[in-house]
Amino acid sequence: MIVVLATLALQLALPGEMVLRPWWLLPAVSTLLVIALLLVNPRRVDDFSRLERGLSLVMVALVSVANGASAVRLVIGIGTGTVGGHPAQVLITGGIVYWTNIVVFSLWYWEFDRGGPGRRALGTAQHADLLFPQMDLPSRAARSWEPRYLDYLYMSFTNAAAFSPTDVMPLRIWAKMTMMLQAAISLMLALMVVAWAVGGLK
Repeated sequence: MIVVLATLALQLALPGEMVLRPWWLLPAVSTLLVIALLLVNPRRVDDFSRLERGLSLVMVALVSVANGASAVRLVIGIGTGTVGGHPAQVLITGGIVYWTNIVVFSLWYWEFDRGGPGRRALGTAQHADLLFPQMDLPSRAARSWEPRYLDYLYMSFTNAAAFSPTDVMPLRIWAKMTMMLQAAISLMLALMVVAWAVGGLK
């Protein structure tokens, strides 16, 4: 929750032309969803609840759409030369969009790996969608080891930075396609922002 709220707060730092209008809609709706999640389940976020899972998916979808719109506007603005302002502002904007992209995909991995946090906690999922090193090396971790959200955040970060899987391997088609999409978006953002920074598209 802290990572999500901090990432939503970063959206307020984006220039007006990079966000969905009205600018306050996404932070307001997402904050209400977070409050609803805490009211529905104030104890553990991995207790199984259909309502909680539905609210979580709606929140992730909203952040995904908003960040996707910001990424498209940033890439088009750089490509057409309409992005203006101080270079530091463009680099900060690119960094915020890039980081939000990492958080968004980490949430999708968190919500869909083995049916989501609730099913993972209950142990009802038989086969893993994502293979973490601890799962393949039982001598290095407890048999009851389960990935936490920060494990998915780390995985999302390394996939965005390397543009490919690193130590966590996708086993299912949805996981492979999601990681491919994330790598493609990250590569496009990195190339466009760096090219703009060195003056290649000015």
